Amino acid sequence: MNQSKFTIGLDYGTDSVRALIVNTSTGEEVATSVYYYPRWKEGKFCNPAINQFRQHPLDYLGGLEESVKQALSNVSDEVRNNIVAISVDTTGSTPIAVNREGVPLSLLPEFQDNPNAMFVLWKDHTAIAEAEEINALSRSWGGVDYTCFEGGIYSSEWFWAKILHILRIDEKVRDAAFSWVEHCDWIPAVLTSDSDPLKLIRSRCAAGHKAMWHKDFGGLPSEEFLVKLDPLLKGLRDRLFTDTYECDYKVGELSTEWASKLGLPKNVVVGAGSFDAHLGAVGGEVRPYFLSKVMGTSTCDMLIAPMDEVGDKLVAGICGQVDGSIVPGMLGMEAGQSAFGDIYAWYKKLLLWPIEHSLNGLSNFTDEQKKDITQQVSERLIADLTEAAGKVEPSVSAPMAIDWMNGRRTPDANQNLKGAIIGLTLGTDAPMIYRALVEATAFGSRAISDRFKREGVRIDGVIALGGVAKKSPFVMQIVCDVMNVPIKVARSEQTCALGSAMAASVVAGIHPSLEQAQLKMGGGFEKEYLPDQTRATIYEEIYRKYLELGSFLERN
Repeated sequence: MNQSKFTIGLDYGTDSVRALIVNTSTGEEVATSVYYYPRWKEGKFCNPAINQFRQHPLDYLGGLEESVKQALSNVSDEVRNNIVAISVDTTGSTPIAVNREGVPLSLLPEFQDNPNAMFVLWKDHTAIAEAEEINALSRSWGGVDYTCFEGGIYSSEWFWAKILHILRIDEKVRDAAFSWVEHCDWIPAVLTSDSDPLKLIRSRCAAGHKAMWHKDFGGLPSEEFLVKLDPLLKGLRDRLFTDTYECDYKVGELSTEWASKLGLPKNVVVGAGSFDAHLGAVGGEVRPYFLSKVMGTSTCDMLIAPMDEVGDKLVAGICGQVDGSIVPGMLGMEAGQSAFGDIYAWYKKLLLWPIEHSLNGLSNFTDEQKKDITQQVSERLIADLTEAAGKVEPSVSAPMAIDWMNGRRTPDANQNLKGAIIGLTLGTDAPMIYRALVEATAFGSRAISDRFKREGVRIDGVIALGGVAKKSPFVMQIVCDVMNVPIKVARSEQTCALGSAMAASVVAGIHPSLEQAQLKMGGGFEKEYLPDQTRATIYEEIYRKYLELGSFLERN
């Protein structure tokens, strides 16, 4: 124990933040704690009807302090005193407007309840029009196509579209905003108490995949391009950044303030931030040419490859390709689906409507009984659907769905698209529709892997991680059958936080590289799914029909 050093991985997800303390010698996950964002849980500052999803920085600050302190309360003083580094991953692109001192505007009294002054969450789609303008201008203005390393299509989920949308709709925020900061860059700045936006360490991952940063451009898109897009962007480029940093870069050390708040030594180092899915791939032991699928509310699909093998290849329709964005020294390529588990949650909510509403009109139940019935049905609904849907064999005559309920991220981003279900008859029941929705998400996964292959990037294997991968053998087997490849599931329950802890070990100098950190700290794999060739053959035909239907919907 005297020789052991420990790191903390902080994983900021959509609903919560998790702190994980890891032994850098063995990979043992010695303590963990989860903090659920209270304002987000209440639905504050969000409007799903217009795809507006915002999060208050107070949720993030509260989560930072409480999750770390709670995790530390479960370890000995010897472990606490041997913690050497903290690294952070977050959702993204999740930017926020800040003042000259780097303070998020919503932490100021005059903006504390203004959603436009808060973090614009990754799945906020209020900037569809702005994304379309970016794409149109990139192709027509006569200069560099700044989307070329973004798969050729810029998304409403990303940095510039969101910023431009807020600048256009909120004059007060526009006048008060000095700069804009990604969530994954803000937390390390908070921990080191150095949030000057002109000096703040910016993540290569966030900048390259979401802000059209590239070394060939000399950084961000040119001032000429941005002003041509909208004069409201004039001068902002100079208040952002030029340099970016990989996840093995040391930002600094814990400030006196935060060392005291967390109960940690002041010499604990803080690493540059990254996106949750990217460090999740690291925690899931991604290696070159293995598709790493983070499968949760949405998916993030990542590939890494040596720069000298794929570095000059432009891959169309993905979410960017960036040198060093996932693993330093490797080309990081990202794709993903805008909705995955969210589709199952939507269907559950749809089916629960009569329970939640019609039950209230029945006088022969007490309020407590109604609440209990609703809760019990809610808790077992997906399990019951899964059991029944598992008995339904795949068939070309069964209902079929398109998985674009939250738009399409890849291949070829288009957030205007919507989902569909066809092939319904009077004999169609709820489990059949549920199976069709699961199959649709699997077809969406297949479309991503097919795009990589079509663009000349090979896939040697598939690694799955995240909530769906760990909890739903039903979903995973269907994905395996549709993709017709074996899928390994990472053992760790917290691959994103584990990846952050691995990055922190490199930042602290415990391990010389992420690859070495993976060897020492990786948890391996708990299960491997193998395709059923009979079902795989049937799914080949259904997949072709899925592509035909999707093409029809997109044209019309």
